[in-house]
Amino acid sequence: MDKTAQTAQAAKDKAYQTAEAAKDKSVQAAQAAKETVTKTGQATKDKAGQTGQAARDTTSETADATKKKSQETSQVARDSAEAGKEKTGGFLSQTGEQVKSMAQGATDAVKNTFGFDGTGEGGKR
Repeated sequence: MDKTAQTAQAAKDKAYQTAEAAKDKSVQAAQAAKETVTKTGQATKDKAGQTGQAARDTTSETADATKKKSQETSQVARDSAEAGKEKTGGFLSQTGEQVKSMAQGATDAVKNTFGFDGTGEGGKR
């Protein structure tokens, strides 16, 4: 083989090696990019799952707090109604006693006037 053919063959071999090295480097870069995208995607998925769980937890806690506050408010309303009922009952009882006393006084006055007071004098004393 002459010198030109050898040089051409050496250049061809060198070009082939360079192309193979570039190909290998490209494959490695693509694989690294793929791994990075996979890791980033998984991290995003994990973060979304955590955020969703946090939102569910917050919603549950808020619902529980609202339920508790509603129960407390209902209890206060029941207690207030019971206190009002007791006051009203006491007022009506007291008013009833006053009416009864007034009626008894009127009855006694009529008996006295018509002589039924037990003295037998017909209202005269």
